[in-house]
Amino acid sequence: MGAVTTAPTHRSSRLDPAMPRFLAALTAVLLAVVALPPTASAQNVTWGVRPADNDLGADRPNFTYSVAPGAVLSDALTVTNHEQRALTFGVYAADAFTTSSGQLDLRPAGETPTGAGSWVRFDSPTVTVPSGQTVAVPFTVTVPADATPGDHSGGVVTSLRVEAESGITVERRLGARMHLRVAGTLTPSLEIRGTEVEFDGTPNPVGRGTARVTYTVVNSGNVRLNARHSVRIEGLFGLFGTDAAVEPLPELLPGESVTRTVTAPLLPAGRAAATVTATPTVAGGSELAAVTGIGSDVALPWATVVCLLLVLCLVLALRAQARARAAEQQRRIDDAVAAALKRKS
Repeated sequence: MGAVTTAPTHRSSRLDPAMPRFLAALTAVLLAVVALPPTASAQNVTWGVRPADNDLGADRPNFTYSVAPGAVLSDALTVTNHEQRALTFGVYAADAFTTSSGQLDLRPAGETPTGAGSWVRFDSPTVTVPSGQTVAVPFTVTVPADATPGDHSGGVVTSLRVEAESGITVERRLGARMHLRVAGTLTPSLEIRGTEVEFDGTPNPVGRGTARVTYTVVNSGNVRLNARHSVRIEGLFGLFGTDAAVEPLPELLPGESVTRTVTAPLLPAGRAAATVTATPTVAGGSELAAVTGIGSDVALPWATVVCLLLVLCLVLALRAQARARAAEQQRRIDDAVAAALKRKS
């Protein structure tokens, strides 16, 4: 650094025109290196959250309440800072929803809650947690007087803005789910809608095609539901039946749905019929009656049909050719007989 700053004083006034640009660029680089934030450590910031231990429970995995319309209750979220410096988090409540992949998630901070998330109020939108310390963040839940019976889900979230390696600031979130069951008539209901079957044949006349089944599982009731389900695929008259491999269904919130597609090999037997069966269970409750969805598609062995048609065409052509030869032979015989009779006369 000393050589860079003092060397020009020993030179003549006729400097190399490129030198000022070089010095400016070098200075900018050095300043940038000094000013860079520790982005790598920022990305690895760790903290933890969980429901506080209090009169409402201890060692709770999430916030679960049974409430009446108009009820007001107080609780707290504990936030633990595992870093060597104090951290300031944003705190807010959000509605829960089921993602397209079937996972339960919470809405982002910029989305105004309209469900259970709107029932929660924090005293402050931020909380500062000293290094290595745990802080309880109190909040109040106010259930609307006109809240509908059944399950309402949301969560409380801590957020921290960190700078990624690309220089873009991103928001990291960590929260705890909140499930409230409002007193009243509970109407658990699960439906399987839009069951569709598509059969893709095979060019192999004796091979198996693929049956593709798409269906939507809908929680049409007012309580959270889990469900075991299966997909049975069969040919005409129940021939060549097989069970498709299925992924477990996620817990479904009231009004939420998840769409799945499964496949299974099937011999073409005129028809591909699928029966989707789901047995729901109320979250934290009893098992309900199974529900089904049915769909079908034509599953003709087109390769076999084409082969049979070709064979049939060949047989018909050979028969026609044989008839033509027989007719020609008969014509020649008739001509010979006629010629012989003519000579005798």
